[in-house]
Amino acid sequence: MVFFVVLIGFLSMGATSDVVKIKLNNGDEMPVIALGTYLGFNENGIVQSRDHFLRNVILNAIDEGYRHFDTASIYETEGEIGEAVVMKIDEGVVKRSDVFITTKLWNTNHERDSVTMALRKTLLKMGLDYVDLFLMHWPIALNEDYTYSDVDYLDTWRGMEDAQRLGLTRSIGVSNFNKEQIERLLQECSIRPVALQIEVHPQIVQQDLVEYAQNKGLVVMGYSPFGSLVKRHGLEMSGPKMDDPTLMDIAKKYSKTTPQVVLRWLVDRNIVPVAKTVNSTRIKENINIFDFKLTEEEIFKINNFNEFKRYTLPSFWQNHKYYPFEKVANPLPNPFVKK
Repeated sequence: MVFFVVLIGFLSMGATSDVVKIKLNNGDEMPVIALGTYLGFNENGIVQSRDHFLRNVILNAIDEGYRHFDTASIYETEGEIGEAVVMKIDEGVVKRSDVFITTKLWNTNHERDSVTMALRKTLLKMGLDYVDLFLMHWPIALNEDYTYSDVDYLDTWRGMEDAQRLGLTRSIGVSNFNKEQIERLLQECSIRPVALQIEVHPQIVQQDLVEYAQNKGLVVMGYSPFGSLVKRHGLEMSGPKMDDPTLMDIAKKYSKTTPQVVLRWLVDRNIVPVAKTVNSTRIKENINIFDFKLTEEEIFKINNFNEFKRYTLPSFWQNHKYYPFEKVANPLPNPFVKK
């Protein structure tokens, strides 16, 4: 059976009510750009928001027209997202049904019974009755001490299905799965996943996986959309930069910036970009991408940056039986395990 991804409401973002959406395979609709809320990782672990910093970022983003927010249990940002959404609901700016919240199950909660317990904890933090999309963050199960667990991600998926049947989430999906893992899941599931979230940017175009998932009716969400355009952990990365001539030529044609061109490149491939920023200027800029459309030739030019280069490669898990990526000769040390 072949499914088709449908974009609906192709409007300018001039008014906050004009939100472009994409239809999911269960009939729900997802706003086609999400604000990512992962604040990073340092020597002390996950970077956390202080003094309601992230809450205020979300409040501003809602005022700028954002209606989709991406988080995860491991990010430790769920609470402030929920707080901001509830505040805007109380102000009458939005209704709960206007806002689409995506969150993710962490690897230490892969036992079937743990899935719904984990989501209930998330909802308690958020002060909400449900999330719109609940993703399995990785196909990899871990024990509480971060040793490998042999829980099959199909068993975890049954817990995800339980969560949807209980009304704790409207939709369920997966993140960081490869083609073979998606195929196995589709053969065994009772409720089909609606989405796949993966790393997509000009240096990892993921054409085959994107087309496969879309043909199976999954909406693809792309994280780290800017690739080498932005610094990683404060460092410049090899690859195209903000002033790349190819990107600059396209940006000049449409009176846009190069990051806006890259986000539009994703949208024109029917991919939902998850663009992370806390900068108010970038928040405004990133959502202002719905008044132009790239040509097929321009999309092809950006595709040519592809180097199959991942920035998210947790090689410290590569000996797990369900590790989804290619293995490397010198795996990174595991940042989650305390020395």
